Amino acid sequence: MANAMAWVARHPHAIPERIVRGAFLAGADIAWLAHVGSVRQLERNLEHVLAWSSDDDVDARTLRRRARRLSRRGMRSYFTYFSEALTVGASDRDRLLARIRGSGDGLDSLVALTSPDGGASSAPIAMGHQGNWDYDGFWAQFDVAPVTTVAERLADPDMLDVFVSIRERLGMRILLTGTPHLTERLEEALGEPHVLVPLLADRDLSRHGEFVEAFGSTIRVARGPATLAYDTGLPLYVVNTYRERLSGERRRAAGTPYGYVCEVSGPVDIDEYRGLGREEAIRAISQAWVDVWARGIAAHPEDWHMLQPIFLEDLDLSRLKDVPASLFASARADG
Repeated sequence: MANAMAWVARHPHAIPERIVRGAFLAGADIAWLAHVGSVRQLERNLEHVLAWSSDDDVDARTLRRRARRLSRRGMRSYFTYFSEALTVGASDRDRLLARIRGSGDGLDSLVALTSPDGGASSAPIAMGHQGNWDYDGFWAQFDVAPVTTVAERLADPDMLDVFVSIRERLGMRILLTGTPHLTERLEEALGEPHVLVPLLADRDLSRHGEFVEAFGSTIRVARGPATLAYDTGLPLYVVNTYRERLSGERRRAAGTPYGYVCEVSGPVDIDEYRGLGREEAIRAISQAWVDVWARGIAAHPEDWHMLQPIFLEDLDLSRLKDVPASLFASARADG
């Protein structure tokens, strides 16, 4: 499978995009029907979101039914992201820009902050695995500022090369997890004018991280966004990305029935936490951005591509560092 994906990415004109998309959607449906482990995990994650956002008192069986139905849309959204990523080389600038637009109460202030006419400052951004974050990065360089970001260092070198190449082709500067002094390099990037540093932070990729409250439970998020904001003093923005149906001229220009909305919220006021110690401040800032981000996930849960365990109930705390004693006690009580 990995070899086939790499071949498609390296020969984006060989197979029409609609055929690649159709094949991936078929794969999504097969995985959903087979109810494989990743689908079951997605449904457990969605149950938390649905229970938290529901207006009525929902019993466990009803939650499971709702999550099961929603997970099919989630898998199709997830597999669509891969088909779009692998075929990005077959689309030109105008077609890609027709597929995504900016929105949100934080967009105007982010544009003003980073604009060359307004001081050309830079900004860190917290976001999650939602929608198509590669399209976000492509759009940002034209409507906001160029992007420097971090990609997971995949074990498969061919797939790592594919996804780094895709993002570089879209105009992003990519650093890899495990890069020495990674935080310092990101802070250096933010020290330059007119730069965005968005980080996928809803799942921590190391053995460290911040435990925060989300969806009526506890999740573990990456410290990066809060750390960058605290250390640089720059405002922290939050992004949610979700799909929307296209119509008319935009649909014709995009060459696809669906596009994306990059919804910018914030910023989180970092000065509010200056009276705290550094570690306490980073924890509080992490909670602040997660509170904003969670509302966006609840509004569009079908586009949240979280097929891995992130909630306290699903984590093996013995493998993690810096786990508060209170969480160990809570996990034992729930177990």
